[in-house]
Amino acid sequence: MTTPACQLYLISPLDVGGDFLAKLEEALSAAPVAAFQFRVKDVSQHEAARLAEPLQAICAAHDTAFIVNDDMALAKRLGADGVHLGQGDGDPQEARRLLGPGAQIGVTCHDSRHLAMEAGEAGADYVAFGAFFPTTTKAVEHQADPEILTWWQGLFELPCVAIGGITVDNAKVLIEAGADFLAVSGGVWAHPEGPAAAVRMFDKLMAG
Repeated sequence: MTTPACQLYLISPLDVGGDFLAKLEEALSAAPVAAFQFRVKDVSQHEAARLAEPLQAICAAHDTAFIVNDDMALAKRLGADGVHLGQGDGDPQEARRLLGPGAQIGVTCHDSRHLAMEAGEAGADYVAFGAFFPTTTKAVEHQADPEILTWWQGLFELPCVAIGGITVDNAKVLIEAGADFLAVSGGVWAHPEGPAAAVRMFDKLMAG
């Protein structure tokens, strides 16, 4: 049985104003992207919804799942495809009740096998491990080893996402370790050749 190839999961920069709509369109047009996570901080729900709606429309046009970071209520308001929960953002069962059976619910599990098993038991649709590499997107409190992806794949059917400082140059070890998805932010948006080139490079890498 062949394992499905690893897929790309983009995470938004904190600033999604200005020319970001064009960048997202460019990225999603370059090669298939499985999911896009909307991650903004310190704005009201109303403002977050205003920023999210045009991005959500681009994702829908490209058949890319639109996932809201941290905020179940915003995910519900937008009719998003799912929500990604950090360890302090509520539990998957609560998200499932609020968002329904079709929602994709992901949980940050850092470098913890225990947290990942708990998330799976609570009904998460995927677990995210990381950070695997230094990242400028957020402070790294938990350093994960690629071996945790191999361990997870050997025991569980639930998909796992690798996150944290992933670039075209360092991603290969995570793909080989068994990541189902690579969650990438700066590695695409800040790529010197632009988002489309970065997405194409990741696509080529994941195709092996």
